[in-house]
Formats: sequence, structure tokens, C-alpha cells
Amino acid sequence: MVWAGIVINGHTRLHVVANGTMTGQQYIDEVLLPHVRLFRGAVGDKFVFMDDNVTCHRTLAVQDCLDGEGIQRLVWPARSPYLNPIENVLDALGRQVAGRNYPPTNKNTLIRALTDEWDKLSQQLLDNVVQSMVRRVECCITLRGGHIPY
Repeated sequence: MVWAGIVINGHTRLHVVANGTMTGQQYIDEVLLPHVRLFRGAVGDKFVFMDDNVTCHRTLAVQDCLDGEGIQRLVWPARSPYLNPIENVLDALGRQVAGRNYPPTNKNTLIRALTDEWDKLSQQLLDNVVQSMVRRVECCITLRGGHIPY
């Protein structure tokens, strides 16, 4: 499992979750405090945080942490990953790793490949998917919450 953040003209480092599962407290300790808090500080007051609505992101402890840090979370429908542009970026990352001349053969080489390919992703790709949010939301509204083609 990996986590990353994207904005226009920027992105976080790729964070690899050591054991492949995450609790709300791990999310706070490994993602929110070391990455999101700092990223919010760099972006400024217009920062709005979008996560993927998984259970560990919805605990009271996570909400308390976000509130305590002054981080506004984007409210959006549950089970709607096609609205989150990071899913497109992670798909591109996976394709880059799978297309390597020497694909990863174990956990360590997979982590190294993911990190290397993350660092190579173009900022233009990241900007494009962030900018697609307006179209994604408009499409979702038009389709009354139905599946959108992203």
C-alpha cells in the first residue's frame, strides 16, 4: 500500500506503508502529521484535503486530528474512487512499474521501482488530473452519482 499527495505544481514523496494495512492511528502518525500537515503549510489557507473515504480515514481520531490541524477535508460520496484524481495517477504509476525492463521480483525491488517511477511522473500529468476535478464533479452531478468515465 502506498500514499501520495498531489496539487497543481507539486506533489509529496511517495509513502510506502510497511505492513500493507492501515489503522486510523497509523494514518495519523504515518500520513497526516508527517505529510499532509507539512503539505498544507506549503500550500496555504486554500488547501483542501481529499482522501479516498476508506474506513481508517473516517475514524473520530482522524477527524479530531484534521480539525486540530485546521485541515479542511473535501466532502464527497462514499465508494466513489473515480472522483479522486490520485487513482488515475496511481494507475499510471502501476503501468510504469509493470513496463520496466526488469520488473520487481520481491518487496524491496517493488518499493524501489515504485519510488523511482513516482519521481519520474511528469508534473503535467499530475496537473491534468487535478484540473479534471471540475469535469469529474460536473459529470457526477449530471449522472446523479452514477459511474463516471474516469
